[in-house]
Amino acid sequence: MSAQAGDTGERSAPAPKAAERPRNVGEMLERARAFLARKGVEEARLDADLLVAHALDVDRLHLLLRLEEPVAEEELVRARGLLQRRAATEPVAYITGVREFYGRSFGVRSGVLIPRPETELIVDLARDYLADREDAPRILDIGTGSGCLAITLALEVPTATVHAVDVSREALEVARANATSLGAQVTWTENDGLQAAQDGAPWDLVVCNPPYVDPAGREALAPEVRDHEPAGALFAPEGDEHYWVRSLTEGARGWLQRGGLMLVELGYGQGPAALDLGRQADPEARVEQDLAGIPRVLVLGA
Repeated sequence: MSAQAGDTGERSAPAPKAAERPRNVGEMLERARAFLARKGVEEARLDADLLVAHALDVDRLHLLLRLEEPVAEEELVRARGLLQRRAATEPVAYITGVREFYGRSFGVRSGVLIPRPETELIVDLARDYLADREDAPRILDIGTGSGCLAITLALEVPTATVHAVDVSREALEVARANATSLGAQVTWTENDGLQAAQDGAPWDLVVCNPPYVDPAGREALAPEVRDHEPAGALFAPEGDEHYWVRSLTEGARGWLQRGGLMLVELGYGQGPAALDLGRQADPEARVEQDLAGIPRVLVLGA
């Protein structure tokens, strides 16, 4: 029998079946991990766990205790939206609005640098330095951002008087909110950090996580960092990646109390140049390595 007009003689392929709705939290979590992995997210498993937990309004531990529970439709919709944002390279911390630092949850948002675990080394070094102090040390945090250093030091060294400065009003709003939620007493100032250090001297301890990324290497950064975090908190001045280390070390002797200490976070590969600059101010300056073995913090005294 001849084919009817318009009939190719072949049967149309059946329409693909719509993906079945996940039956429980465990299935949703596995699909979330697979989705982010397909999108090339480096830590797909961890990020999926954090985002699904956020969608369900639980922490990661309680998420893993709910794997057999059914999922509400609104929870699925919320999780999809979060996962799509992460697939588009938005950092998890900006999506969830929180990042842990030194065992505490800090609020973060777009326009404020996300705290990094390597910065915790500054807190460790500061605690060691201040451990035997009986007086009330004066501490300055230059470029405080979310306030993670200033607030953590205020809580870890309760006898200290902590001041923090940033040129970003947006960052200071976040820092103040974090101090309130965590119960820390910090004096906040919107100002140039170098000027504030000079105006408030002498200090027992000055800490700083400055913008140290060379702008020439911008394209080598992960898109999560390059396209989302504030450039002013990331990049050193064009053509002078050591500007902040040099400026801080040059000011150290004038800012620090006799016997005081300065701790400056360094970028990858910055250690040798930073040590040279530090030893111009303090012959005994040294660079401490982070847990990955990377020279991370310049330590110099007065």
